[in-house]
Amino acid sequence: MIRAILATSRPVSWVNTAYPFAAAYLIAGQHIDWLLVVGTVFFLFPYNLLMYGVNDVFDYESDLRNPRKGGIEGALLSKSKHRMILAASLISALPFVVALLLGGTALSNIILLISLFAVLAYSAPKLRFKERPGLDSLTSSIHFLSPAVYGWVLAGSAVGSTQWCVFAAFLLWGMASHALGAIQDIIPDREGQLGSIATVLGARLTLHLVLIAYLVGGALLVLGLHWPSAAAALLVIPYLLNALPYLRVTDANSQEVNRAWKRFLWVNYLCGFLLTMLIIYTTMFA
Repeated sequence: MIRAILATSRPVSWVNTAYPFAAAYLIAGQHIDWLLVVGTVFFLFPYNLLMYGVNDVFDYESDLRNPRKGGIEGALLSKSKHRMILAASLISALPFVVALLLGGTALSNIILLISLFAVLAYSAPKLRFKERPGLDSLTSSIHFLSPAVYGWVLAGSAVGSTQWCVFAAFLLWGMASHALGAIQDIIPDREGQLGSIATVLGARLTLHLVLIAYLVGGALLVLGLHWPSAAAALLVIPYLLNALPYLRVTDANSQEVNRAWKRFLWVNYLCGFLLTMLIIYTTMFA
C-alpha cells in the first residue's frame, strides 16, 4: 500500500511544488515559522498525492493505452487500489489544509482554495480541465504557480509589479512545460478521444508556442527584475535547448518528444539548483 501511494505521488516531482512555496515564503517573510514548515511539508507530499492520485484514478482507462505510464512518468495502479488512493489523498491533505486555513488570512485562504480547486478540476469527472485545450495548460501551470503565490501572500507581503512579472513568467513556464508534455501524447490521446492543446493545434505549432512562451517568460524576468536577480532569465536557456531539436516534429512522430520530456524532469533540478544559488547570492551580497 505504501509503495503504491508513493508511486502515485510522483516523488521526482515533489520539489516542483514544495520549492516554489518555500522560496516565496522565505523571500517574502524573511523568517522561519510553523507556517513555513507546515506549508512546505504539505506541498512536498500531500499536495502531490492529491494531484496525481486523482489524476491516476480518473485517467486509468486512457493510461492503459499510454506506453509512458507505469513508471517515473505516472503510476498505473489496478482498479482495486483506486479507492485506497483517493482515501489516502484526502486523509493526508486534510489536516494540513485545515491548519493552513486557520493560520492564514482571508486572501491567502482564497489562493489556497483556488489552488486545491485547480488540482481537483484538472482530472475529476465532469470538470476534466485536462481535456479542454488551452485550459489544460493553464490549469497545469497553476498547480505549480499557486504554491509560490500562496507562499508570498501567506508570509504577509504585498504583490507588487515585480512579483506580478515573476508570477507571469512562472505561469508561462508552466504552460509551456505542460504543452511540451502534451505533444508526446497526441497519438494515445486521439485514440482515446481525449482533447488537449496538442491534439487541437498539432505537434509542430504546439512546439513553436512552447518556445515562444519560454522566451516571453524570460523577457518578463528581464523587464521586471533588477540585476543580478534578472540573471534568472538565463534559466530559460536549458528549456529552450531541450525543445529546439523538435522544431520539425509532426503528429506522426510526436512520441519522440518523450525524450525531451524525460530530460525536462532533470533540467528542473539543474535550474532549481542554479536559482537557489542566485537567490542566496542576491540575498547575501546584492
